[in-house]
Amino acid sequence: MSAASLPPLTILLAGPRGFCAGVDRAIQIVERALEKFGAPVYVRHEIVHNRFVVESLEAKGAVFVEELDQCPDDRPVIFSAHGVPKSVPAEAGRREMIYLDATCPLVSKVHTAAERYFAADRKILLIGHKGHPEVIGTMGQLPEGSVLLVEDEVQAEAIDPGHAPGGLAYITQTTLSVDDTASVVEILERRFPDIIGPPKGDICYATTNRQVAVKAIAADCDAVLVIGAPNSSNSKRLVEVAAKSGCKRSVLIQRAVDVDWYQLSDVQTLGITAGASAPEELVEEVIAAARQHRDVEVKLMTVKEENVVFKLPKALVN
Repeated sequence: MSAASLPPLTILLAGPRGFCAGVDRAIQIVERALEKFGAPVYVRHEIVHNRFVVESLEAKGAVFVEELDQCPDDRPVIFSAHGVPKSVPAEAGRREMIYLDATCPLVSKVHTAAERYFAADRKILLIGHKGHPEVIGTMGQLPEGSVLLVEDEVQAEAIDPGHAPGGLAYITQTTLSVDDTASVVEILERRFPDIIGPPKGDICYATTNRQVAVKAIAADCDAVLVIGAPNSSNSKRLVEVAAKSGCKRSVLIQRAVDVDWYQLSDVQTLGITAGASAPEELVEEVIAAARQHRDVEVKLMTVKEENVVFKLPKALVN
């Protein structure tokens, strides 16, 4: 089908979308480390959940590994934005390695809260997804058994945390669905009236803003494309939020090549957003691909401006 044979396509481009301050900082840390120390620089786990970003950094000399024992002692290693258990920097220190921590400051804030609750003899409930690097890192800040994972409403209704001298506290993964997390917290607060949690919540500003933005466009769209990685928690939550907010035809894609434009030939209004680890370059790529199939009008739908910037580690500033 040619563009002339199909009706025009209106793209509602959600804003904010794409890179957050934590992701931008993590990528800069890898790039600055390569400039300062030369290649190779090792990175434990994907620095952020996006293959395009990872492959771009690999081309510059970054080597991505799963565990610290895959790194030589004499080359710098960087810990990903998702955070790591305390045992990882402890081992790097024992081996006298040069290491840089790219953990997002908002994830570090959750770690600090967990340590504070633990010091007050509270049992901690962590709302999050089992196996996600951020959850592994957060639980690894404290002795085993100090933090219990709650993944959903069903588990919130069933969990038995036992007795804790200081009572209960909850923390959350930073990239969850705002609405789903609120439902879990509501259950925990009903079951355990004395439970305490973070005054402003742990879900990060970027995750929240991107969900608000996709909510604002979903009901007006025939389909929504979320650009992000299949292992990106915040990207998957955007698909769910769009579906719950009025656009059941919401899908996650990694690149423009993943879009079946024939399947979208009946779509007149298409929503586009991107997870917090997806670069704007991939958004532009999808829009360019759309223009090859349809006459396209892009409408920018920005619900909030973002100006958050996180400082780089001192070791890389000078």
